[in-house]
Amino acid sequence: MKWVFEEQFSFFSCMQVILANSIVKLTLVKPQGWLAGIKYGGMDNLLDIKSPESHRGYWDVNWSVPGGLEPHQLISGTEYNVIHHSYDKIEVSFRTTYNPSGLGIKLPLSIDIRYILQNGVSGFHCYAIYERPTGCPAFDLSQTRMVFKLRREKFHYMAISDEKQRIMPMPEDLLPHRGKRLIVPESVMLVNPINPDLKGEVDDKYQYSMDNQESGVHGWISSEPLIGFWVIFPSHEFRSGGPTKQNLTVHTGPACLAMFHGMHYIGDEMVTHFEAGEDWNKVFGPIFVYLNSTPTISNAHSLWLDAKKQRLLEEAAWPYDFISSKHYIRAAGRGSAYGKLVVQDKFLHGSLIPAKSAHVGLSVAKKAGGWQTESKHYQFWVKTDSNGNFNIKNVIPGIYRLHGWVPGFIGDYLEKGFIDITAGSEIQLGDLVYVPPRDGPTMWDIGFPDRTASGYYVPDVSPIYANRLFLNSQEKFRQYGLWDRYTDVNPETEQTFTIGISDPRKDWFFAQVNRKWGKSQYVPSTWTIKFIMDSVTTGTYKLRLAIASATRCSLEICINGMDPEHTVFEVLNLGTDNAVCRHGVHGLYRLFSIEVHSSLLIKGDNSMFLRQTKAGSALCGIMYDYVRLESPAFSESSEQNFEFKAQTS
Repeated sequence: MKWVFEEQFSFFSCMQVILANSIVKLTLVKPQGWLAGIKYGGMDNLLDIKSPESHRGYWDVNWSVPGGLEPHQLISGTEYNVIHHSYDKIEVSFRTTYNPSGLGIKLPLSIDIRYILQNGVSGFHCYAIYERPTGCPAFDLSQTRMVFKLRREKFHYMAISDEKQRIMPMPEDLLPHRGKRLIVPESVMLVNPINPDLKGEVDDKYQYSMDNQESGVHGWISSEPLIGFWVIFPSHEFRSGGPTKQNLTVHTGPACLAMFHGMHYIGDEMVTHFEAGEDWNKVFGPIFVYLNSTPTISNAHSLWLDAKKQRLLEEAAWPYDFISSKHYIRAAGRGSAYGKLVVQDKFLHGSLIPAKSAHVGLSVAKKAGGWQTESKHYQFWVKTDSNGNFNIKNVIPGIYRLHGWVPGFIGDYLEKGFIDITAGSEIQLGDLVYVPPRDGPTMWDIGFPDRTASGYYVPDVSPIYANRLFLNSQEKFRQYGLWDRYTDVNPETEQTFTIGISDPRKDWFFAQVNRKWGKSQYVPSTWTIKFIMDSVTTGTYKLRLAIASATRCSLEICINGMDPEHTVFEVLNLGTDNAVCRHGVHGLYRLFSIEVHSSLLIKGDNSMFLRQTKAGSALCGIMYDYVRLESPAFSESSEQNFEFKAQTS
């Protein structure tokens, strides 16, 4: 095959770099590094020709100095270089170097954007090297990503999973004369869309968010010709927040995103803080942009199936052996760690329990659960097999802690010792035991601990706000406006859940939000848990409250009375996850262990009140993962009570 590699002036007197093999042709703006054109499959440019060259394929960041405003900044290179040029591949660099001199506040990062085109490959690789040179001032990094804006008159069909595929609105449909903006700024009701079949639906980019662990490939399919444009993540090691971090994928534009770091579904705790003088570097990517096509419309779905196969090939090839940067560590320079994780919960089982399908990972985070907000370094995660065995391969050398969590058990596992990964190392960790938080046997519990609220009651969407993709979906929670459905479901009284009678899947609303009062007011809500105690043991009971998400809420928990004497827990202004308005069922996982003295409990009927006391907003609220009341440890009466309740609930 023949390479085409040239530099030329465009009509606008900007230098362009052309990279082409016999399949795909890339046009890059020099020295900025913007991707201005992708020629493939008979289409002269897959990118949006109505957008300026700087906003077709580009990297950007959201950042701020401490205490300052947060600007959005397009990354623009100032220096261009050919890194590698051979028969097999070409790799080019567009670099901007931090220079503290001059006027204005400047992003204190040096960024090197790379593009790789290989011989005979239907697509290209992109990555970037972020560096903080010595002496950089302090700053905060809240988001960075790569964006592709595709031809709006061609790409109408998106696919992000087997179930989530659809024809999308046109960008013009979001304008005032065609769409009505709702109380969530990103949500638009399609009043007069160009495609009349979409009339009455709600469009919101957050409806297409996915967990990192589930989002290895996403993209668009064009019409006339039928071309697939796919962003593939061969690894998630360079993405912030671990496997359960949710990120945007595609949205009306048509836009295709590669999110590397962002605050979505976590909030302020996800911001990366750099101290003055702190050195740092990280490689984001590479990602693979895969292109495929078919001449037959009946085979259009095969483009998605082919993209999924390509994802598997990219994952199998990771870490790549063709990356030229010294900052990218190839397979020979990496190590591994393996072992077995089991659970010890003497109140459930007399012997050790294999940690089946547990998430186990290496992260530099030093606190249990700290991996959720760790963003400066790399993370390496796998799932255990049915016996709890795991093998974490291709780990970049460094000092890590082993983290994990097990479905069916609360809390986070954290191995006490540090793990030193070196090139070629194969560290045997042996049998590891996770002892989840527990002081005594279960009196009663609500839900299943999986760090989400997906197992609770999610109502049908109001017909006026429907997105048809989610009408018969396992992800009904993706619909708009479900916060108002709480009041519809409970029009006269607040939610009451009776242990042993109520069903969490039917009687526990998936989010404790404010109650709508009148046309536009929102007032606090109080949920009641009713339970019967045959006897009360003197001592301290323990309430375990696992939170799946929290957004600007204040929670107060009372036992058998709503006054200070009966209050056992209070937290103010909890969380900035925004999972309620962004159509999710989890965000930042939190676990609270609350002491309940026996003097607050009575023999017979008891009531626990969960009071969300912060009013005024439709979009604040709390999502529960799991709630459990434990009796005092090692008491005969509580053991008998536990057995009775387990049979009746």
